[in-house]
Amino acid sequence: MLPKNAIEKIQANVSKPCFWKSLSPGQTWKSKSMLPLWVLLRRRFRLPLAHNVISFSLMFPLLNVSIVLLISGFIKRIIPEDFVRRTRGAFEHRVVFSVRWENSWQLWLEREKNELFMIEEDWNEFVDDNHLGPNDNLFIKHDETMNLEVQIFKNNGVEIIDVPLGVEPETEPFHPTPKKPHKETTPASSFASGSRCSANGGTNGRAKQRSSDVKNPERYLLNPENPYFVQAVTKRNDVLYVSRPVVQSYRLKFGPVKSTITYLLPGEKKEEGENRIYNGKPCFSGWSVLCRRHNLNIGDSVVCELERSGGVVTAVRVHFVKKD
Repeated sequence: MLPKNAIEKIQANVSKPCFWKSLSPGQTWKSKSMLPLWVLLRRRFRLPLAHNVISFSLMFPLLNVSIVLLISGFIKRIIPEDFVRRTRGAFEHRVVFSVRWENSWQLWLEREKNELFMIEEDWNEFVDDNHLGPNDNLFIKHDETMNLEVQIFKNNGVEIIDVPLGVEPETEPFHPTPKKPHKETTPASSFASGSRCSANGGTNGRAKQRSSDVKNPERYLLNPENPYFVQAVTKRNDVLYVSRPVVQSYRLKFGPVKSTITYLLPGEKKEEGENRIYNGKPCFSGWSVLCRRHNLNIGDSVVCELERSGGVVTAVRVHFVKKD
């Protein structure tokens, strides 16, 4: 756990709602579904929300230690009631975690009375993807609406600002001087209805397909001179990000926030979204709706060709690449 003076220093200039997550001795980041038991014990004995494992074990010495550890993992998934209250209903069904190296994770939420917590599968995926261990501390800050910025600090106060071993960054530029095609690991499933299904209404899953699966993406382009990137259809969040390397490589400019962006679809069809900025990254809304309407599955790819007018991105021409 971070020293108190280090926590105070990190929070000194933070005005937005925030909270910390760290491990007490004996706790684990991973979680199992222990909600019924935990709720029952809390209500029966009026336990505080953040009860740690040691004090919990002292109260229940006969309780199997493995069950105690499982309950501690469940506690890690709870979003503090004070934080929820201070954000004033900014999120109810899901949150999006974003980290320093531009990866993001969508985590669906469940509620039990006044307790809001992240579902086990999504939380454990975040833990695994970032290789969280006993010496890690999470500083979670509200950005806007459902978006939360997550910083990872070691117990010595050093912040992790690069991709942990085994985690891929979201994107890298590959055109006009391509090395190998790249696929971004940002959203695409439709979650607007509040369900946890994939873009075509199927069951939840993970896309492990690499960008190299799309061979010669340039052949899809209407104008070979246009900037482009390959977007993976995954379950993580619901906007289409344009990564900083792509923006910098082409010196891209974007319209004002909430101004219209047009998706140009096969068959001369069009759909509209909006220019947005989340965590300092330009992105377009309407992506999840587009994926749902066109029955895209997790694992499919989309070649996103950017159309510009006067140097400003005005449209995204999408080329669907179905997985085999």
